[in-house]
Amino acid sequence: MAIVRTRPITVTQRYQALNRPSLTVARSEPSLTAARSHGCSGRNCHGRITMRRRGGGHRRLLRAVDFRRDKLDIEARVRHIAYDPNRSATIALLVYADGEKRYIPAPEGLAVGDRVMSSNQPPQDYRVGWSLPLSLVPMAMAIHCVELLPGRGAQLARGAGTSVQLLALEAGKATLKLPSGEIRRVDSRCRATLGVLGNGEHNQSSLGKAGRNRWLGKRPRVRGVVMNPVDHPMGGGEGRTSGGGHPVSPWGQLAKGLPTRKRFRNANTQILLRRNGKKLRKG
Repeated sequence: MAIVRTRPITVTQRYQALNRPSLTVARSEPSLTAARSHGCSGRNCHGRITMRRRGGGHRRLLRAVDFRRDKLDIEARVRHIAYDPNRSATIALLVYADGEKRYIPAPEGLAVGDRVMSSNQPPQDYRVGWSLPLSLVPMAMAIHCVELLPGRGAQLARGAGTSVQLLALEAGKATLKLPSGEIRRVDSRCRATLGVLGNGEHNQSSLGKAGRNRWLGKRPRVRGVVMNPVDHPMGGGEGRTSGGGHPVSPWGQLAKGLPTRKRFRNANTQILLRRNGKKLRKG
């Protein structure tokens, strides 16, 4: 993988730095690829916009990615490393011994021809790409694609270059340090994949022009201070002004520092240290 900068013969190319991950194939597996239905553009089932600044975007195909890794004790070989437009990480095509093919997020260091496996038994050697329960993962090892509940499928550390660190195992619970800095507990039966997720240079790219953001389905964002008072609480005023108040949303909710997470959730008891490092729960 590399960050590619072209000779700036146009204004766009002067600020453009594109991420070109090292791929081994240009076409996806047809049996694991499906057409994507038209985008919802941030609208719910009633047609109302619930997520602003979404819409457009280039046409994409969906890749069926295996986040459960529930095909146990059957060895698989990496056929190729492919591109997935629906995520920041690259994906690897696995061909199992019985002929079945599946996509998984490609960890760093995984190469074509490598052998990986998903198992509930301790392996002889711990290889990148192997899927194991947290109870079998060595302490302080970097892992990714971690489940929150056993059998639900990976939900943590699925972005490019991310990883989770296993801190402790005690009483059927595994203590994890997430990429955000949060420390939380999950069931030790939850599965995780060994290694750091690949394509870590993804966040170093620069799009170079606004049109490339439109290709990604992101519409422009208008500041509230330039709107009219009827459209935003921070709008209006004679001349340029920020309104003199705290930043808020169009509906008056504070935009900075207001906790939005529900206080009484069952999952809150499993969080030992918040990502801001201020709230520590004991027990």
